[in-house]
Amino acid sequence: QVHVVESGGGLVQPGGSLRLSCTASGFTFSTSYMSWVRQGPGKRPEWISDVDPDSRLTRYKESVKGRFTISRDNAKSTLYLQMNDLEHEDTGLYYCARGDIYGAIVNKDSWGRGTQVTVSS
Repeated sequence: QVHVVESGGGLVQPGGSLRLSCTASGFTFSTSYMSWVRQGPGKRPEWISDVDPDSRLTRYKESVKGRFTISRDNAKSTLYLQMNDLEHEDTGLYYCARGDIYGAIVNKDSWGRGTQVTVSS
């Protein structure tokens, strides 16, 4: 079965940076779209970014464009999210998910436990 483990979250001040990682197993990572999904306090999960299998296509939620960069290393079955210029609104539990913008957010059973990102002064 699909199994992913997120890491790299933490407490950071506004304007700071974090790099999240996700190690994946249980499926062919190199042929799968991958996404990052986050859930803020009291909010529904929201898709924030995805990348196609060969890294030719990347897409971002409008509010994170220019600040976040999604990438992947297929040899390591690892997904990354570089987050710069973090804002209070970026606070939430970040999940790694198999699938693109259309599939990742509905497949909660395939998400990991998430990694917490807290942006606070």
